[in-house]
Amino acid sequence: MQFTIKKLLSFAMAACLLATISIVNAAPPKKNYTENEFLNTFSGKSKKVVVEKLGQPFKKELSVKPAGANSMLLKAGADESKSKPVQVEMWYYKNIVKYDPKHTYKETELTLVNDKVMNIAFFNNR
Repeated sequence: MQFTIKKLLSFAMAACLLATISIVNAAPPKKNYTENEFLNTFSGKSKKVVVEKLGQPFKKELSVKPAGANSMLLKAGADESKSKPVQVEMWYYKNIVKYDPKHTYKETELTLVNDKVMNIAFFNNR
């Protein structure tokens, strides 16, 4: 009985070890980019490309339409029923873009509009 339990425990530990190794190997390598490299690599790219190269962001935010925006659009003559819905997300990454050889920006913000990168911003003051 004890021999079987030991075998079972050994098998479970080996399975956990293999799972951990595969998770570690699946993570993209940490790379720092210069500003121009980052802009050239990610401008206009899809969400899928960003996740493949950078992994998941440390923070995501969804854009929300301000209160009263519909009435302003109606006053301006815009008809929302004829337009496609737009989804805007902001993704945040830490310390991935260099502004000189020794320093990186604290945060990089990617603004995705309908799953494509449309704006990139670098911050040190957040």
